[in-house]
Amino acid sequence: MSEDYDLDAGPDPAAVAAATPEPDPDALDDPVHAVGIGPGNPDYLTRRGARAIREADVVVGFETVVDFVADGTEADLLTCGYADEAATLSVFADRVAAGDHGTAVLMGDPNHSGYQFLGKVERAVDAPVTVVPGISSLQVAASRARTPMEDAAFVTLHKSGDLDPDLDRLVDAVGDRHLLVLPRPFDWMPGDVADLLVESGADPALDALVFEHLTHPEERVTRTTLGDLRGSAGGGDRESTPYSDLSVLVVRADP
Repeated sequence: MSEDYDLDAGPDPAAVAAATPEPDPDALDDPVHAVGIGPGNPDYLTRRGARAIREADVVVGFETVVDFVADGTEADLLTCGYADEAATLSVFADRVAAGDHGTAVLMGDPNHSGYQFLGKVERAVDAPVTVVPGISSLQVAASRARTPMEDAAFVTLHKSGDLDPDLDRLVDAVGDRHLLVLPRPFDWMPGDVADLLVESGADPALDALVFEHLTHPEERVTRTTLGDLRGSAGGGDRESTPYSDLSVLVVRADP
């Protein structure tokens, strides 16, 4: 994640996004839509999400996300990275204030790792924001690994800020429940999570699966154990890990 992103500058945007329930749909007058676009394969974009993107006058999101939906809309596309997201969202807010229909796009499902960006959108615009859930790589991984969500502990590390509470949840649940983990590039990749779990007492023989680029032509899965997976721990950049930044780690519970 960006080292320039400073959570100390104000409340965590994720907390802003989760502060209150959405209003009833009938009470929403021309809301901004926050659409989960799925794992990037257009087959996994919901029809409701596609309509919100298609009918928008202006679409905002990270460049890699917007690129996936660019062919599905004639809207003006505002793309950003971490360095310029505040300025880009300001332009987006001005367009919405002027009467344009606005849609923000997020990878996967906004409810999985998307609340920080969702909160930034809500803080930027003077309009209600409604979430259009999507299919996430997490859901696809759970299906591939046959780990029912009700029997699993899900933790996203793909966010800024303190991860200690999230890591503690993994340590507490490993072995008893399946683990579904979204790693954080590149300081908390699958090998780093495995190393932490084994060092905390987890059985190194537990089955571990690393899914990369799910639903894309380059999709691949590594089937290994926690003990072997920890051998890739300790990196800090793309070149120091064998796994993609688009990966999901699954650790199966004891049989």
